[in-house]
Amino acid sequence: MPYAVGMATLREAQKEMTRRLLLDAGVDLFVSKGYAATTVDDIATAAGTTRVTFYAYFPSKVELMKALISERLNAALDRVPSPVHGSTARELVAVVEDGSLERIRAWLAEISQRWDAIRPYTTTAYEAAFIDPEIREVFDGWLNEAIGDVQEGLDRAGRFPPGTRRFRSVIAITELDHVARNW
Repeated sequence: MPYAVGMATLREAQKEMTRRLLLDAGVDLFVSKGYAATTVDDIATAAGTTRVTFYAYFPSKVELMKALISERLNAALDRVPSPVHGSTARELVAVVEDGSLERIRAWLAEISQRWDAIRPYTTTAYEAAFIDPEIREVFDGWLNEAIGDVQEGLDRAGRFPPGTRRFRSVIAITELDHVARNW
Protein backbone atom coordinates (compact mmCIF):
# COMPACT_ATOMS: atom_id res chain seq x y z
CA MET A 1 0.00 0.00 0.00
CA PRO A 2 2.78 2.59 0.68
CA TYR A 3 3.82 2.21 -2.97
CA ALA A 4 0.33 3.24 -4.15
CA VAL A 5 0.34 6.23 -1.80
CA GLY A 6 3.79 7.24 -3.05
CA MET A 7 2.63 6.99 -6.67
CA ALA A 8 -0.42 9.15 -5.93
CA THR A 9 1.82 11.75 -4.31
CA LEU A 10 4.20 11.66 -7.27
CA ARG A 11 1.31 12.07 -9.73
CA GLU A 12 0.00 15.03 -7.77
CA ALA A 13 3.47 16.60 -7.73
CA GLN A 14 3.78 16.08 -11.50
CA LYS A 15 0.34 17.65 -12.06
CA GLU A 16 1.27 20.65 -9.95
CA MET A 17 4.61 21.00 -11.75
CA THR A 18 2.90 20.87 -15.17
CA ARG A 19 0.35 23.48 -14.09
CA ARG A 20 3.15 25.71 -12.76
CA LEU A 21 5.12 25.31 -16.00
CA LEU A 22 2.04 26.32 -18.02
CA LEU A 23 1.49 29.40 -15.85
CA ASP A 24 5.19 30.34 -16.06
CA ALA A 25 5.26 29.88 -19.83
CA GLY A 26 2.04 31.86 -20.19
CA VAL A 27 3.25 34.91 -18.29
CA ASP A 28 6.67 34.81 -19.98
CA LEU A 29 5.11 34.70 -23.45
CA PHE A 30 2.46 37.31 -22.62
CA VAL A 31 5.26 39.66 -21.56
CA SER A 32 7.54 38.92 -24.53
CA LYS A 33 5.00 38.46 -27.37
CA GLY A 34 1.89 40.06 -25.96
CA TYR A 35 -1.35 38.46 -24.83
CA ALA A 36 -3.06 38.71 -28.21
CA ALA A 37 -0.15 37.23 -30.18
CA THR A 38 0.39 34.28 -27.82
CA THR A 39 -1.42 31.07 -28.71
CA VAL A 40 -2.26 28.01 -26.66
CA ASP A 41 0.22 26.09 -28.82
CA ASP A 42 2.93 28.64 -27.97
CA ILE A 43 2.28 28.20 -24.25
CA ALA A 44 2.19 24.41 -24.43
CA THR A 45 5.40 24.26 -26.45
CA ALA A 46 7.21 26.66 -24.11
CA ALA A 47 6.09 24.54 -21.15
CA GLY A 48 7.42 21.40 -22.85
CA THR A 49 4.02 19.82 -23.29
CA THR A 50 1.17 19.60 -25.79
CA ARG A 51 -2.01 21.46 -26.60
CA VAL A 52 -4.01 18.50 -25.23
CA THR A 53 -2.17 18.76 -21.91
CA PHE A 54 -2.77 22.52 -21.81
CA TYR A 55 -6.52 21.93 -22.16
CA ALA A 56 -6.42 19.33 -19.39
CA TYR A 57 -5.39 22.16 -17.05
CA PHE A 58 -7.02 25.24 -18.55
CA PRO A 59 -10.09 25.29 -20.82
CA SER A 60 -8.70 28.36 -22.62
CA LYS A 61 -6.03 31.04 -22.67
CA VAL A 62 -8.55 33.25 -20.86
CA GLU A 63 -8.73 30.78 -17.96
CA LEU A 64 -4.94 30.71 -17.73
CA MET A 65 -4.93 34.52 -17.56
CA LYS A 66 -7.60 34.43 -14.85
CA ALA A 67 -5.39 32.06 -12.85
CA LEU A 68 -2.44 34.43 -13.27
CA ILE A 69 -4.54 37.27 -11.84
CA SER A 70 -6.27 35.36 -9.04
CA GLU A 71 -3.26 33.32 -7.98
CA ARG A 72 0.01 34.91 -9.03
CA LEU A 73 -0.89 38.60 -8.93
CA ASN A 74 -2.78 38.19 -5.67
CA ALA A 75 0.17 36.33 -4.16
CA ALA A 76 2.62 39.01 -5.33
CA LEU A 77 0.47 41.64 -3.61
CA ASP A 78 -0.19 39.55 -0.47
CA ARG A 79 -3.90 39.35 -1.23
CA VAL A 80 -5.78 36.53 0.51
CA PRO A 81 -9.34 35.21 0.07
CA SER A 82 -11.99 37.35 1.76
CA PRO A 83 -15.69 36.58 2.19
CA VAL A 84 -16.42 40.31 2.00
CA HIS A 85 -14.29 41.44 -0.98
CA GLY A 86 -13.32 38.26 -2.85
CA SER A 87 -9.71 38.95 -1.92
CA THR A 88 -8.11 41.40 0.44
CA ALA A 89 -4.71 42.83 1.23
CA ARG A 90 -4.87 42.93 5.02
CA GLU A 91 -1.77 45.12 5.24
CA LEU A 92 -3.32 47.71 2.91
CA VAL A 93 -6.44 47.81 5.10
CA ALA A 94 -4.25 48.24 8.21
CA VAL A 95 -2.13 50.98 6.59
CA VAL A 96 -5.21 52.95 5.54
CA GLU A 97 -6.76 52.47 8.98
CA ASP A 98 -3.56 53.75 10.62
CA GLY A 99 -3.33 56.64 8.16
CA SER A 100 0.06 57.87 9.33
CA LEU A 101 2.40 59.26 6.73
CA GLU A 102 5.20 56.99 7.99
CA ARG A 103 3.09 53.83 7.59
CA ILE A 104 1.86 54.83 4.14
CA ARG A 105 5.41 55.64 2.98
CA ALA A 106 6.69 52.32 4.35
CA TRP A 107 3.93 50.40 2.56
CA LEU A 108 4.60 52.19 -0.73
CA ALA A 109 8.35 51.58 -0.40
CA GLU A 110 7.79 47.88 0.29
CA ILE A 111 5.46 47.48 -2.70
CA SER A 112 7.86 49.36 -4.98
CA GLN A 113 10.70 47.02 -3.94
CA ARG A 114 8.58 44.10 -5.17
CA TRP A 115 7.65 45.83 -8.42
CA ASP A 116 9.84 43.61 -10.61
CA ALA A 117 7.90 40.56 -9.38
CA ILE A 118 4.52 42.29 -9.70
CA ARG A 119 4.96 44.02 -13.05
CA PRO A 120 4.75 40.99 -15.40
CA TYR A 121 1.32 40.16 -14.00
CA THR A 122 -0.07 43.68 -14.05
CA THR A 123 1.15 44.47 -17.56
CA THR A 124 -0.23 41.26 -19.02
CA ALA A 125 -3.48 41.66 -17.10
CA TYR A 126 -3.92 45.20 -18.46
CA GLU A 127 -3.30 44.06 -22.02
CA ALA A 128 -5.58 41.05 -21.70
CA ALA A 129 -8.33 43.18 -20.13
CA PHE A 130 -8.14 45.59 -23.06
CA ILE A 131 -8.57 42.74 -25.55
CA ASP A 132 -10.89 40.33 -23.79
CA PRO A 133 -14.16 41.43 -22.11
CA GLU A 134 -14.10 38.39 -19.82
CA ILE A 135 -10.66 39.34 -18.49
CA ARG A 136 -11.79 42.99 -18.25
CA GLU A 137 -14.60 41.87 -15.96
CA VAL A 138 -12.19 39.87 -13.78
CA PHE A 139 -9.68 42.70 -13.66
CA ASP A 140 -12.35 45.30 -12.86
CA GLY A 141 -13.55 43.03 -10.06
CA TRP A 142 -9.99 42.77 -8.80
CA LEU A 143 -9.62 46.57 -8.78
CA ASN A 144 -12.94 46.86 -6.92
CA GLU A 145 -11.57 44.48 -4.28
CA ALA A 146 -8.61 46.83 -3.78
CA ILE A 147 -10.99 49.80 -3.60
CA GLY A 148 -12.92 47.85 -0.96
CA ASP A 149 -9.71 47.42 1.05
CA VAL A 150 -9.08 51.16 1.14
CA GLN A 151 -12.69 51.84 2.03
CA GLU A 152 -12.57 49.24 4.80
CA GLY A 153 -9.50 50.95 6.26
CA LEU A 154 -11.24 54.34 6.15
CA ASP A 155 -14.38 52.84 7.70
CA ARG A 156 -12.38 51.24 10.52
CA ALA A 157 -10.62 54.52 11.22
CA GLY A 158 -13.82 56.53 11.02
CA ARG A 159 -11.88 58.96 8.86
CA PHE A 160 -13.76 61.31 6.50
CA PRO A 161 -17.54 61.51 6.16
CA PRO A 162 -19.00 58.04 5.45
CA GLY A 163 -20.60 59.15 2.18
CA THR A 164 -17.20 60.14 0.75
CA ARG A 165 -15.16 57.08 1.69
CA ARG A 166 -15.94 55.03 -1.40
CA PHE A 167 -15.13 57.93 -3.71
CA ARG A 168 -11.86 58.59 -1.87
CA SER A 169 -11.00 54.90 -2.19
CA VAL A 170 -11.66 54.95 -5.93
CA ILE A 171 -9.38 57.98 -6.30
CA ALA A 172 -6.58 56.31 -4.29
CA ILE A 173 -6.68 53.04 -6.24
CA THR A 174 -7.04 54.89 -9.55
CA GLU A 175 -3.83 56.79 -8.76
CA LEU A 176 -2.00 53.57 -7.84
CA ASP A 177 -3.37 51.89 -10.97
CA HIS A 178 -2.13 54.78 -13.09
CA VAL A 179 1.36 54.48 -11.60
CA ALA A 180 1.31 50.70 -12.18
CA ARG A 181 0.33 51.13 -15.83
CA ASN A 182 2.92 53.80 -16.57
CA TRP A 183 5.90 52.99 -14.39
